[in-house]
Amino acid sequence: MRSLLFVPADSEKKMAKGAGSAADGLILDLEDSVAPERRPVGRELVRDFLGQTRGSQKLYVRINPLDTADALSDLTAVVGGGPDGVMLPKCGSGQDVARLDHYLSALEVREGLPQGGIRILPIVTEVAGALFHLESYNGCSDRLEGLMWGAEDLSADLGASRNRRPDGRYDDAFRMARTMMLMGARAAGVTPYDTVYIDFRDEAGLEAECLEGRQQGFLGKPAIHPAQVEVINRAFSVTKEEVAWAKRVVAAFAEQPGAGVVGLDGVMLDKPHLRQAETLLQRAEEQAK
Repeated sequence: MRSLLFVPADSEKKMAKGAGSAADGLILDLEDSVAPERRPVGRELVRDFLGQTRGSQKLYVRINPLDTADALSDLTAVVGGGPDGVMLPKCGSGQDVARLDHYLSALEVREGLPQGGIRILPIVTEVAGALFHLESYNGCSDRLEGLMWGAEDLSADLGASRNRRPDGRYDDAFRMARTMMLMGARAAGVTPYDTVYIDFRDEAGLEAECLEGRQQGFLGKPAIHPAQVEVINRAFSVTKEEVAWAKRVVAAFAEQPGAGVVGLDGVMLDKPHLRQAETLLQRAEEQAK
């Protein structure tokens, strides 16, 4: 998924609008977007929405943190709708993912759903202590879809008055969290997702952050407003120029079987460049579906 659009779970109108957007995935949010007294209503609306909406979009539900009473209430209410995945906020380590995996397995049996069909996407940097456990996601669950980092809740946990510098770049603690999460996702072999860009009117700033994130290795980014989706999709899509380059790299190695290094346009390329080219072609194929 290049783009994942957050929509409040207690708003039928906003969920319907999200379903009509170009987002690759929707995150039906039962946590921050919904007041506690509205969560019972939100659970019912999510269950109905899941039962009635099935298209090309992936449908994820952000539940409340596992250490709250709302988490199990969220799960028991929505799993029967068969969401594609569950987003877990305030995730502390791979142990939290494994615990959620067990809950989902039991609920899938209760609902007659295929075992392991519901994926898990945790947000893994919202509490300071979680940064010391990013290696724990490697092998924690077969359901693990990817890792996402979060800056806003981390700011609150650190007691920071801001998370960005005047030039718009993240302060050091947040840049470290972002980089460590990227490393953790790659070590676990799952998709690394960047965090939200909260100024939804700043299209240029969003595009710049998307392109920077993609250059670093991120493969997608959540949106907080439908207007951000097109920018995110464009930034994280493989371009025609990249496909053309990747095909030439693959062809150059194919012409010299067994070669560890080949020359192309005056540049020496080795096996890491071949792997990069093959990955680009695979992503382009997936995005074309």
